[in-house]
Amino acid sequence: MSTSLLVPRHVAYIRALGDSKHELSYHLSAHLRMNAVYWGLTALLIMGHGDALDRDEMIDFVMSCWDEEAGAFSAHPDHDVHLLSTLSAIQILLMQNALNRVNVGRIVKFILSLQQPSGVFAGDAFGETDTRFVYCAVNALSLLGKLDELDVEKTVAYIRRCRNFDGGFGHVAGAESHASQVFVCVAALAILDRLDEVDQPTLCWWLSERQLPNGGLNGRPEKLEDVCYSFWVLSALSILNKLTWIDSSKLEGFILSAQDTESGGIADRPGDMPDVFHTIFGLAGLSLLGYPALVDLDPVYCMPASIIENLGLRKGWKALQRRTS
Repeated sequence: MSTSLLVPRHVAYIRALGDSKHELSYHLSAHLRMNAVYWGLTALLIMGHGDALDRDEMIDFVMSCWDEEAGAFSAHPDHDVHLLSTLSAIQILLMQNALNRVNVGRIVKFILSLQQPSGVFAGDAFGETDTRFVYCAVNALSLLGKLDELDVEKTVAYIRRCRNFDGGFGHVAGAESHASQVFVCVAALAILDRLDEVDQPTLCWWLSERQLPNGGLNGRPEKLEDVCYSFWVLSALSILNKLTWIDSSKLEGFILSAQDTESGGIADRPGDMPDVFHTIFGLAGLSLLGYPALVDLDPVYCMPASIIENLGLRKGWKALQRRTS
């Protein structure tokens, strides 16, 4: 177990992810490929190694997932298009300064076509609805500079229906509060400048209660700690300016204890296998906690803060001050 961040090993781990094409797990995870590229690139940028992956190769992959008929992106060539993979593609292209490669108007049309009469968004043409997809739509439209085409009141009204007595939010109206759904709802409301819809004292209490004695955070009561909640919980607390409501030192120690000291990468908890999903969200949590030498992360968009600031989209979130050592 290491008590410091093993940046060179994490960079090497992410660079090697594309070398496993002979392994079954690589092909079984094809439905997550676009998201994984976004996770890996964002993680590298947070560590200050955004050039560790080939830019042109990455852009070519993203564009190979464009579906000309649908006007959106899939997670892998010849897969069905989806709102989540479309958002990841937009984020990747923005971080690689290549958004000029896409037809913004067609993407906006695709996104808006997925909003249901209730205000919720479906993820694709097959109709699954979830507050995650509300966030994906709001985030993507904001990044594309087309938020003015969204029916904001209808969208906010659905998020309001998903708010629970404990201040949290569920994946649909009436569902149990969950930290990841809290993030997507709070972040969407932040983008829409509607944080007045959040019961902030109650929600921040609920979020602070997610910390367990070992320092890790869980997603809901009576569940195990998991590194990914280092972002889901911290991002919401950061947006609501309540990061000091958790023990940052204990959480930092928990994240660092989940590193793979041999192959690199971060796992869900100590002793488990690392993956790029937990690697990005562990690093995102450390950035919000002010860990030394990391790049500032915008908790609303989960992208480098400088990129969001250059777009004029920064909201009033606060991270802990970046330490020098």
